[in-house]
Amino acid sequence: MASERTWETVESGPYDYHEGLHPVMAKNYGKWQYHEEPKPGVLKHVAENGDVLWTVRAGTPRQDSVDFIRSLCDVADKYTDGFLRFTVRSNVEYMTPDEGTVQLLIDELEGMGLPVGGTGPTISQMAHTQGWLHCDIPASDASGVVKALMDELIDEFKGMNMPNKVKLVTQCCELNCGGQGDIMIIVKHTRPPRVNHEILSEICELPKAVARCPVAAIRPTVVNGRKSLMVDDEKCMYCGACFGACPAMEINHPEFSKFAVWVGGKNSNARSRPAQGCLVAHELPNNPPRWPEVSDVVKRIVYAYKDGGKPWERMNEWIDRIGWKRFFDETGLKFDEDMIDNYRHARTTFNQSAHVRF
Repeated sequence: MASERTWETVESGPYDYHEGLHPVMAKNYGKWQYHEEPKPGVLKHVAENGDVLWTVRAGTPRQDSVDFIRSLCDVADKYTDGFLRFTVRSNVEYMTPDEGTVQLLIDELEGMGLPVGGTGPTISQMAHTQGWLHCDIPASDASGVVKALMDELIDEFKGMNMPNKVKLVTQCCELNCGGQGDIMIIVKHTRPPRVNHEILSEICELPKAVARCPVAAIRPTVVNGRKSLMVDDEKCMYCGACFGACPAMEINHPEFSKFAVWVGGKNSNARSRPAQGCLVAHELPNNPPRWPEVSDVVKRIVYAYKDGGKPWERMNEWIDRIGWKRFFDETGLKFDEDMIDNYRHARTTFNQSAHVRF
């Protein structure tokens, strides 16, 4: 006789994340009294009942092979009873109740070439979008920009010398999937797509391309007897969304795909309210593989904030305190009229109703 079934099938979705928590974390969930940051990359959490849990954080690449993931799991099996977790910023964290294991973990991870750090007043591991690897509308290689910048800023990741944490994000197009951050590096197209009418009707679904445009700048047309599409240059905001639906609407170009840097974004409501970032540099060349112009701007901002920020002051709070004129003076960046924030729900360029009118 077959044994009785004792589990339930999960039809869709992930398992409950509580199943992956370290036993000490699960036992004290919601009952932590305080935490400390004894050194870069190390956290000490103390529960109300006196239990202690140590966490060691290391930065990892954004794209990982199966073999690399297995090597991280081997470290977890060796030191932390098989428990580890990844953060949204591509860090790996190991939890252990044994203080003696902490240094062993640090030595093991750094021996693998993984920098330990990113906790407390440091530069966090950069969050970024997919870039050329997965995204269908990128203007640059977001992963390459992260590698280039973190090579320049690795000492600030491994140290705890900033006024507060600094969160950097990169996005490979203007849709800004990476979200807000203290410093945001955004790639933008600077011209409308160029339509290849010869192949468009053969490789594109016209209704899909029309529907993909968020500002209704694309409309059907006929060119040389072929069904095709045209772009209203006055409406187009150069987002590149159409290219993902229709590769014949070519928008990527080494000369016209540029970088811009925004500062002062903030997602959380800790200490101060969330904040929208502001443009401080643009028209930076898309210059792989090291993007020196982008790195120069980011480092100017980081080190001006490091020298001038007060303890616990986030970047947007520092800018609010000193004012924008002093910000541009201290960073050496050039202000121009395109940086003036005059956005008011785009009343002159967007339709106000849900009905799209051509």
